[in-house]
Amino acid sequence: MKKFLIVGLGNIGNEYVETRHNIGFKILDALADKEDFSFETRKLGDIATFKLKGRSVLCLKPSTYMNRSGKALKYWMDKEKIALENVLVITDDINLEFGTLRLKTKGSDGGHNGLKDIQNVLQSNKYNRFRFGVGADFGKGKQVDYVLGEWGETEKTAVKERLEKSTELIKSFVLAGAAITMNQFNGT
Repeated sequence: MKKFLIVGLGNIGNEYVETRHNIGFKILDALADKEDFSFETRKLGDIATFKLKGRSVLCLKPSTYMNRSGKALKYWMDKEKIALENVLVITDDINLEFGTLRLKTKGSDGGHNGLKDIQNVLQSNKYNRFRFGVGADFGKGKQVDYVLGEWGETEKTAVKERLEKSTELIKSFVLAGAAITMNQFNGT
């Protein structure tokens, strides 16, 4: 059976739940609601598994905090013997307009500390990443406050629809692969 690892990046703790930086956790929670599975706390994170048309999908919300996400990803990838091409990392991206979805199979960390750590641990930038645009509506020197800030009222409403689209993107990645998924979802 083909196995996949979907890693949603975020920070643990109630103070981070509704922040832009935690969109990876939020997307996995939406997927759990849609596919009717639940997470349990295990080594280095919250873990859940579900089946999708003959494929086994392991979802991970690392408990290592954003800047150490690579450790949890590598641990579960190795433990479950999941090939790197079947790993998908979900993260926020200030370089994309709010709500924009973009899947890439390689690239730079774009200044994102979670991706920087993953790239360092994997010693590669050739892994799938699903970037969720959070926009860049902040002044000079206010980036940290912005990404660790909560969604604005208009964003909260729009996020619900974008979560639905995000779960569709993940399922497409698992069932159809990165190339088809990029064609179908990038920029939507």
